[in-house]
Amino acid sequence: MKLIRQEIKTLQYVEIEPQERADLWALYNVVHRGDRVRASTVRRVSFEAATGTSVSQRITLTLEIQVDKIDFDVAADTLHVSGPVISINKHVRKGAYHTLDLELRRPLKLTKEEWDSVSLMALQEACDPVRRADVGAVVLQEGLANICLITEQMTLVRQRLETSIARKRKDSASSHEKGLAKFYAAVYEAMERHFDYDALKAIVVASPGFVGEDLIKYVFDRAVKDENKVLVKSRSKFVRVHASSGHVHALNEVLRSPAGMAQLADTKFAREAAALETLFKTLNDDSYRACYGLKHVTFALDQNAIGTLLVSDSRFRSDDIAERKAYVSLVERVREAAGSVLIFSSMHQTGKQLDDFTGVAAILNFPVPELEDIDDSDSDSDTDGA
Repeated sequence: MKLIRQEIKTLQYVEIEPQERADLWALYNVVHRGDRVRASTVRRVSFEAATGTSVSQRITLTLEIQVDKIDFDVAADTLHVSGPVISINKHVRKGAYHTLDLELRRPLKLTKEEWDSVSLMALQEACDPVRRADVGAVVLQEGLANICLITEQMTLVRQRLETSIARKRKDSASSHEKGLAKFYAAVYEAMERHFDYDALKAIVVASPGFVGEDLIKYVFDRAVKDENKVLVKSRSKFVRVHASSGHVHALNEVLRSPAGMAQLADTKFAREAAALETLFKTLNDDSYRACYGLKHVTFALDQNAIGTLLVSDSRFRSDDIAERKAYVSLVERVREAAGSVLIFSSMHQTGKQLDDFTGVAAILNFPVPELEDIDDSDSDSDTDGA
């Protein structure tokens, strides 16, 4: 995210320009109902021509709206914000409903009544180039491969490949080998299209059996043959790990493996996966030292017991201002008490898992047996309103 100008302390606004897909996701988590957004847009307007006839024409103009609805279109890389027009414009009357399509490399101005700490941190992280490092991942099995990019904010499936490969039999071994070679060639070419080997921090190849090893061998044999010096130089970035299948959800297994954790230890995705694994293990082994659901987590915080707070970014997108403020307050109080806070992206598999688990949980510094006496009826309701 490119920060053009900010006047948060005085006028409560920032001027920014989304520059990559993850920036739009960051904006999705920062823009809330009631905020004001100003950006260029295209709108069909009617006016009277010199001949006296009415003419309708699409024109480009700049409008400011008060946000009433927000929608993130993952496939189109566009964030749609809708609401009544609040700026004065000769072509559009104030109060008319309009949708602004916030797209990459198109500047915008965002104004809030008040910036909370979670929104400010999300904005700061989006504008910090150090946090933009990506990890490439190929999750595959024979005939199926998912080419992915893992960013700070989301797991992006850049391409899915599915190929029919003849079974390996004595009388058709050559057909099987030819099918595999064709499959590996397609994966190699997809990696070339979607991976910037110089920029990537690591490339994870995950598969059951020896499929991953065979792919890596093919990739570097082909790289040498093609004199692909950039790829050859990136050999040390490749790590082979086991996964149960070639489906995207197998990335969770990758991050729990020692090899995956070692390679990705300083990425946000890996920290989230490790924390989630610790949470589930603690709940199983010593349930008094972990909890989930807003009511239980708040009680644990009142006892100054929280070591690590796990919360999904979906908790901060609620249209219920009181609910959103409750989660912001939770984060601020944990940080003030020197606890650790991990805000999970719901566009990662780890964030989806946490969302299924009420969206908020905590690992405690010491046992809190009184948690058992708290009515947990709010655990289900925590997932509403996101």
